[in-house]
Order: sequence, then C-alpha cells, then structure tokens
Amino acid sequence: MTGLDLSDVRRVVSVALEEDLRYGPDATTAATVPADAVAVAELTPRSAGTLAGVPVALAVFESVLGSVEVVSRREDGERLLPGEPALVVRGPVRGLLTAERTALNLLCHLSGVATVTSAWVDEIAGTGAVVRDSRKTLPGLRLLEKYAVRCGGGENHRLGLGDAVLIKDNHVHAAGSVTAALRAARAHAPELPCEVEVDTLDQLDEALAENAELVLLDNFTPRSCAAAVARVAVRGARTKLEVSGGLQLADARGYAETGVDYLSVGALTHSAPALDLGMDLR
Repeated sequence: MTGLDLSDVRRVVSVALEEDLRYGPDATTAATVPADAVAVAELTPRSAGTLAGVPVALAVFESVLGSVEVVSRREDGERLLPGEPALVVRGPVRGLLTAERTALNLLCHLSGVATVTSAWVDEIAGTGAVVRDSRKTLPGLRLLEKYAVRCGGGENHRLGLGDAVLIKDNHVHAAGSVTAALRAARAHAPELPCEVEVDTLDQLDEALAENAELVLLDNFTPRSCAAAVARVAVRGARTKLEVSGGLQLADARGYAETGVDYLSVGALTHSAPALDLGMDLR
C-alpha cells in the first residue's frame, strides 16, 4: 500500500510512546522479565477484518528496540481471518512488551478504519460510486486514518483546509448565495479543486449554472439524489455529485444506485470500532 507518510508515522509513534513512558520505564516488565530473554511475538486478529498499519506497528517496535527481526507479515489492505497472524516479530522480550500496547493501539485502530471502509466498498460494488472520507478524524491521526481508508479501498477527500475548496452552508450564508460563494472561491483560489454544498435542488441549479465541478448533496434522500443526477444529465454538465449527511451502511447501495459519483462517510474515521488484535509471545 503506497502513500504512507513515514515522517508522520515517526511523529505519531514518538508521541504515543512518550505517553506510555512519561512516568518512567516499564516497571512491570523490568520486574518480571530477565534482561536477556528473547521471544517471538505474534500479532493476531481475533475477528475478521482488513489490515492497516503494519509499518506503523513495526515503527513502534523499532523505536523501542532499535531494530526488530520480522519473521512474517501480511500486507496492509489484505483481508484477515481470526487466528491468522498479521505480523510476527522476534526480539528481546522487555522491548516487545514495552512496545506492545502502543503497537496494538495503532494497529487495531487503523485496521478498524480499513475494515469499516471495506464494508462500505463491498456494499456498493458494481455501482460506479466511490466511498470517500472526510476531515472528521481524530486530532493528530488524520494522515494515518486516511491511509487506512485507502487500505480499505476508499478514496480520500481533503487532507486539510488548504488543498481544496469546500463551500459549506455557512460559507454560502456569509457570501450571500451559492453563486456568490462559487465566484468568490474561484477568484481567490483558481488553482484549487472547488466543491460546493447544496441543501436543495434549487441550489443545485445555481451551482450548475456556474458550471460547478463538484456538488455536495447534503442530507438528500435517494429520491432527491436521483432527481439531482437527472438535472445534471439534462444540462449535459460535467458536474460530479457527492452525497453526505448521516449515511448508513444499510442505505448505501440505494444511494449509490441513483448515479451519484461519491458517498461521503465521516463514520469511516470518527466512529470506526477497533479491530480486535492481540499479541502473544512464544
């Protein structure tokens, strides 16, 4: 899986380990584990899911141990079955146990994001629609979470506030109208991709009159999405449509089959349950 920002990985790992070690070294491990003990550690899923974060977990072990021997590993984006190790490493037991919780916290969370994304991607397979994430990410973990979305087969939207324009309802209110907001955004940042959110079909007509490249249909029903797709087709516009607003997995295919281009799902990152993985020594 490409596109993992290694400098961001190092930053996150450093902060996470600092949290665990801020009050001193691992007292329990130092008390119970001989200094020369070496073992193999298996990181294994206890439930099925999609893997994401193996390089992140390895970065944790390497940060603690200096280096770690990789016995076997699965690749990010692979589907996992319970009991089949995702990552097997060998090294000093004290270092492995010191790194264990931080490595699992990150691996479980990122694999959870990938697993939820995979479920959405599977649900709308064959419709032509694409699942996209949002900026509803945990502070400090955005790039890793968006990497996990890609591992699950989804697509990233904006990484931040400066890589694209997204005109939301408050921006429209401040500018006075969809038309005014679009014109102002294009004048200010003509080089950036530009998307505008609309709440009604009348606002969609405004956006289409301005040849908007991408329109976000906020809280539209499948029926109103189908009407929006039809309006784009009648105009012969190249405008792409994205639907958002409390989408549920059970309704995903119904939305995708209306002909919209994207489903925007904040829950991929802000509500993904962790995939249950554990580490066992042998």
